[in-house]
Amino acid sequence: MRNTLIDDPSPYLQQHKNNPVHWQTWNKDSLNQAKIQKKPILLSVGYASCHWCHVMAHESFEDKKTADIMNEFFVNIKVDREERPDLDFIFQSSFQLFNQSGGGWPLTMFLDENGVPFMGGTYFPKVEKHGLPAFKTILQKVHEAYADQRIKIIGQKNLIFKNLELKKTNVIGQEYEPILEGILNNLDEKNGGFKGAPKFPTFYVFDTLIYFYNKSKNPKYLKPVELILKKLCSKGIYDHVEGGISRYAVDENWLVPHFEKMLYDNIQFILLLVRFLKVQSNDYFLKKVKQTTNFLKTKFLSKDTNLLGSAFDADSEGEEGKYYVYNYDELKDIKNIEKFFDIKPGGNWEGKIILDELKEPSEEIIAHLLKIRKKRKEPFFDKKNQLDLNCLWVSSLITLNSIIPGENYLKDAENFYEEIEKKFCAKNIFHSYSENISFIDDYAYLIQCLLDLSDSTMNPKYRLLAKKYCDEAIKKFFDNNTKVFQKNEKEKNDIFMNPIDISDNTLPNANSIMLINFSRLGYIDQAKELSISLNGYLNLYKNFMISSLKALDFFKEINSGKNCNTEGCKI
Repeated sequence: MRNTLIDDPSPYLQQHKNNPVHWQTWNKDSLNQAKIQKKPILLSVGYASCHWCHVMAHESFEDKKTADIMNEFFVNIKVDREERPDLDFIFQSSFQLFNQSGGGWPLTMFLDENGVPFMGGTYFPKVEKHGLPAFKTILQKVHEAYADQRIKIIGQKNLIFKNLELKKTNVIGQEYEPILEGILNNLDEKNGGFKGAPKFPTFYVFDTLIYFYNKSKNPKYLKPVELILKKLCSKGIYDHVEGGISRYAVDENWLVPHFEKMLYDNIQFILLLVRFLKVQSNDYFLKKVKQTTNFLKTKFLSKDTNLLGSAFDADSEGEEGKYYVYNYDELKDIKNIEKFFDIKPGGNWEGKIILDELKEPSEEIIAHLLKIRKKRKEPFFDKKNQLDLNCLWVSSLITLNSIIPGENYLKDAENFYEEIEKKFCAKNIFHSYSENISFIDDYAYLIQCLLDLSDSTMNPKYRLLAKKYCDEAIKKFFDNNTKVFQKNEKEKNDIFMNPIDISDNTLPNANSIMLINFSRLGYIDQAKELSISLNGYLNLYKNFMISSLKALDFFKEINSGKNCNTEGCKI
């Protein structure tokens, strides 16, 4: 065998094409190799801008001694989670089952020769440290266990399947107020977001709260939205120089970011800001909206496709955050900078300075900071285009147009959709690189953006396309057993079980979006069937299905004849 990643267009897989590991992509041939050789599969899942993926690659996958062990005892498969979110979902769920804790990336899973997981972890160091065993030790122990207990391990498939299978009740409808109260009780009233650290923005939670504010006018739903937006706009998680936010903060006060910038976070950031601004004017928030929008329109644009790429790396020049942080000596001579940012000789993070805003900086200050930054090498940009995210961008441009009509955002949205249609919809709908792979998320967000275009332009072609793709989604993805949409196409499933995903992750769950799409299209029977099923799951998995509250309520109100839009219902 050889390393075959050189043939794959994924930027993440390309980062590993020269590893001494004989990496394969997830396909029938590599899965069959495991069966023929009676070897376990080592599955490594990550993405191009992932810091700890880079660390593990450098420590272990570039190390020939480690690679020799991997090549001798395993069929090694590398997966870009942004190319195959269905695989990432199933194996992250498997990790959580085995370890009773949240997952992450890099995800390191060990599968039997049939592709069924039997153990796993995330990052493993080259040598034992921080309470984590050395990766070579793990490899040796897994090999020995599989050699000694192969039949027993393979025989666990049904048990694993049973434990991963989602359960639901017969609850048809329920009150959402107690669930919303549970959310409010877990929020950090001082720092915003949820209590503790690390802190993720979890935009779908606050989008749901603002929906229920618009419906009830109860300020308890709006206050936490305003607080988290204030923190996201002013603290270190925000890039005050160029705009945009990082993936998450490692501390409870949003100061120290994990410096990678993801497209899905920044689009949702814009959407939440705009939805708040529709309720309450705020010049400060408006400036952040404009800055971040301009950042996405310029820095995230893949010039060869005129669509948005996926992410900026946390690292540059081999160092996390180097592009974004400053030395005190670089800043001390900038006049009055201490009035705008918390600047101290000792820094506020590992001897460096993360920009922590005290008051809104002048354009002159920003120009100085940008001049310093431009002397550095920019982080790696993953220019991979993803259909679902680019469709969400169209919806965000339309939403922006509702508060800033003079900026031609609606025209931008139409032009952007034309590019989407040319690349992703000319023959088959597909997610990213492979024209044979699509996911329910792609269809859900495509239909949503078409309905948004229809409502804003009054052009009937968009609604007709939305209906066409909705019918296609039902045929390809709707699971008649669970009565929800599965993540990948039913006829193309190459995983040991059907990936049924009803939980929110980086984006609101596609089933929630499809319920709203059904409601907007007037597919009442289909909406009713889906809502009954989601209510059944909600009773058991309410903490993971926050976006479903908005979707279920929206359908309920629409179905009862209320005057509603996706931001709330007039009752």
